[in-house]
Amino acid sequence: QVQLQESGGGSVQSGGSLRLSCAVSQYTLGSLCVGWFRQAPGKEREGVAAIYKPNANTDYSDSVKGRFTISQDNAGNTVYLQMDSLKPEDAAMYYCAADLYAIPAACTVVRVREFGYWGQGTQVTVSA
Repeated sequence: QVQLQESGGGSVQSGGSLRLSCAVSQYTLGSLCVGWFRQAPGKEREGVAAIYKPNANTDYSDSVKGRFTISQDNAGNTVYLQMDSLKPEDAAMYYCAADLYAIPAACTVVRVREFGYWGQGTQVTVSA
């Protein structure tokens, strides 16, 4: 079992930055892939970033590449999403998600929205 708790959402002007945090509690043995997906009203769920915790390999969607950075602390207990150069189209509810993958190559951003463990979400608002 994996428990996730997000924090750090809020409101920011276009071009600004926010950092989201996800506290990860893992009670099941295995290699964890942790990611972030977002969902805006009327839109499909979109994976934006993923990190494979054992080796810190990362993957990003094209829509955020170069602007968002996913990372983890040294203890591996917290995963961060640093969001820079925010745009109004980045506004959404952001969810931390996780699942167990034995193969690093399987930890990809396109899979994030299908992960089995989610947090409760944190709202990000970006004004023009």
